[in-house]
Amino acid sequence: MRLSDETLLDIMARFQVEMDKGLKKDTNPTASLKMLPTYVRSTPDGSEKGDFLALDLGGSMFRVLKVNVSDDGKQNVHMDSQFYPTPSNISTGNKTELFEYVVDCLGDFIKKRQITEKLPLGFTFSFPCKQTKLDEGFLINWTKEFKVKGMQGMDVVKTLRKTLNKKKIPNVEVMAIVNDTVGTMMTCGFDDKLCEVGVIVGTGTNACYMENLSNIDLVEGDEGRMCINTEWGAFGDDGSLEDIRTEFDKEIDLGSVDPGTQLFEKMISSLYMGELVRLILLKMAKKGLLFGGKISTALRTKGTIETSQVASMEKYNEGLYNTKQVLLNLELEPSEDDCIAVQHVATIVSFRSVNLCAAALASILTRLRQNKKLDRMRTTVGMDGTVYKTHPQYAKRLHKVVRRLVPNCDVRFLLSECGSGRGAAMVTAVGCRLLNQHKRIDEVLDLFHVSDEKLSDVKQRMLTELKCGLQKETHDRATVKMLPTYVYGTPDGTENGKFLALDLGGTNFRVLLVKIRSGRRRYVKMYNKIFAIPLEIMQGTGEELFDHIVECIAEFLDYMGIKGAPLPLGFTFSFPCKQDQIDKGTLVGWTKGFKATDCEGQDVVDMLREAIKRRNEFDLDIVAIVNDTVGTMMTCGYEDPNCEIGLIAGTGSNLCYMEEMKNIEFLERDEGRMCINTEWGGFGDNDCLADIQTQYDRHVDEKSLNPGKQSYEKMTSGMYLGEIVRQILIDLTKKGLLFRGQISERLRTKGIFETKFLSQIESDRLALLQVRKILQQLGLDSTCDDSIIVKEVCGAVSTRAAKLCGAGLAAVVDKIRDNRALDHLRTTVGVDGTLYKLHPHFSRILQETVKKLSPKCDVTFMLSEDGSGKGAALITAVAKRFHSQEEENKNSFDLNI
Repeated sequence: MRLSDETLLDIMARFQVEMDKGLKKDTNPTASLKMLPTYVRSTPDGSEKGDFLALDLGGSMFRVLKVNVSDDGKQNVHMDSQFYPTPSNISTGNKTELFEYVVDCLGDFIKKRQITEKLPLGFTFSFPCKQTKLDEGFLINWTKEFKVKGMQGMDVVKTLRKTLNKKKIPNVEVMAIVNDTVGTMMTCGFDDKLCEVGVIVGTGTNACYMENLSNIDLVEGDEGRMCINTEWGAFGDDGSLEDIRTEFDKEIDLGSVDPGTQLFEKMISSLYMGELVRLILLKMAKKGLLFGGKISTALRTKGTIETSQVASMEKYNEGLYNTKQVLLNLELEPSEDDCIAVQHVATIVSFRSVNLCAAALASILTRLRQNKKLDRMRTTVGMDGTVYKTHPQYAKRLHKVVRRLVPNCDVRFLLSECGSGRGAAMVTAVGCRLLNQHKRIDEVLDLFHVSDEKLSDVKQRMLTELKCGLQKETHDRATVKMLPTYVYGTPDGTENGKFLALDLGGTNFRVLLVKIRSGRRRYVKMYNKIFAIPLEIMQGTGEELFDHIVECIAEFLDYMGIKGAPLPLGFTFSFPCKQDQIDKGTLVGWTKGFKATDCEGQDVVDMLREAIKRRNEFDLDIVAIVNDTVGTMMTCGYEDPNCEIGLIAGTGSNLCYMEEMKNIEFLERDEGRMCINTEWGGFGDNDCLADIQTQYDRHVDEKSLNPGKQSYEKMTSGMYLGEIVRQILIDLTKKGLLFRGQISERLRTKGIFETKFLSQIESDRLALLQVRKILQQLGLDSTCDDSIIVKEVCGAVSTRAAKLCGAGLAAVVDKIRDNRALDHLRTTVGVDGTLYKLHPHFSRILQETVKKLSPKCDVTFMLSEDGSGKGAALITAVAKRFHSQEEENKNSFDLNI
């Protein structure tokens, strides 16, 4: 049992390997050190105050405490506690008996103290638990002779809460489950800010320490630190300490309630130390080396030597006398030499415990120093446990060995004052503070929660607005404009030929040649060239802009060698236009940085024709002016004949669909169908969405270029979501719930929080890394908790956007089903837009919402491939086909006459 420094350094190295394995996701299942995250991220900051209850379960006595933390935080902690025995039938019975006993003791304590107010409670549960949050802990396995049936794998907090309800104890709110080592570290952390390790050597043994979050694979995030419960009692369960274990260790293990587990603990803690001494004395007596070879029944009986007796044997001056008394109580007749030899055995057993504990602790201290990249480190270790406290030599020996093993660490050892109880209360106090913060954050985020009932209501309102836009008497004042596109059908597969397409919608202008072939080997081939539109052209005169466009067309025709062919042309013009036929579009107003004069109120197709005439080099057959939603629908319609809806969910938000002509009251034709560009972004401009809009939406609207307009778009599209998030972050920071109340100048800048950040932040398990990076760009010094809150804010805003968009789409598919008097509709929606394509959750949430709100519609979603180019050509092709059919019908009608 004697261990040299060389052996101890070897044990240190083995322990460090196991720590690494326990922290990594892929090796954790096989690691003997489970390195359990505790979700305790920080020690109290001094703002905690109030009364707290604590339970302490983990040894032969169960304790209930009331802890008062006064206004000045760490300095004033007052405790009132009561011990209750833990009978063996309770510690080895079933879970119902155990938890009813715990709750009965708590009820007795509350009654005797006449506690009437509801108090938060922390539960010190000194057994290995897997935690996923502060108030949830699933028991991995029992230790320290506890063997309660039906509890393994169960949530301890949930079981406690159920029992509290059953026993009708209403004035308790369970806030945290705490390991006793964590309680020890937290308690000592009050008195010494350098304390970042907790160690217990008592009935059992364990240690915890503050680990860098970036090293903990089991928890998302990279910033800050978290307390790790090592559960070091299981070190060696994988056989890595077989060369250290003796025959006596093996015998103790076989006779325990959990053979093969907690092997390190069985060499160290008070539950086993006395029994180790008894087994050694029994073997020596059998060999005739003690007591003249005589063996009493008591010496043969398990558990007759307690660790407290081992401690008494090692006391200065009284040790030999105490040893003799212990042996006499075992019905032995010891000589003086026997007493000296037995005292020597006790020393060797306890010193081995010291050495093993010191080696493991030295490993943790080395890791802390390496994490901090320090050559030399000052730190404090919080200590608790009966062996450490009551054994006369243990503490002094442990300090000496640790300092010898880690000479580059200046270690202070601080004895915990009621760590497992007071510490649980303090973890609870911190938890209460954080919970209060989260409640206030949730109050803000709840504003963005739209219930299924409310979504169904939004769907009905959208249906009402769609009908208003189609009716003759209400069309002009409708918020959903329901603009006719004069596109009467989707592709039927007979489209053929070469078409030109123009795409104007931003600083780049595109000219395309699209070849469409029908039949069995049908295809669409595209050739295009991109041209820049300089700022002086964007903001010059209309004549200059359209002359520039025609110059680009001429260059493309030359490039393709098709200048002489009068090809049909489709013009994707992504600005608000009023159409009264397919090749006429009056510009309502410029957007996206364009300010060309003498264009608004003019027919842009006529302006393009005039510019072509002025150049006098070629002629083009301008067949259609195209909206991007219609282009999206047509592109997908070419692949899927069921596609009758086009949806854009990107910088803006809009939808088009095929409506029955008889329902479009302001047009005279009543046969067939026409594609309607809903311009649904204006939904809500009549305040019908006022109950859904938040203060943040109203602020964004007021500061926009078009206040009071595009209400629905401002809640669902990429142009505005980032700005809504920024407003929420500013408000939370003002309330002291984020960034320690400090608003950076950059966060005050409108538009700085781009919507693409939402996609990055909500994307994958590295999300918190992304959050931190983005927040650093915004000049914000964020903690791990800040990053989590920002992610929650982004999620609330984008989820609402997807659900609202889904409710609008559900209204449209239901309208199509009703139009056709169908019990069940099968249809396809062509979709485009960066928000739909790039956001990790938007498309899924939108689709789920439509399915829920329109159960009688089977909706397929199809991504559009170049709706603005290919779509424009297809619209042109379909328009030519319809024009030919109309000519044939007209000629046939004339002949009949």
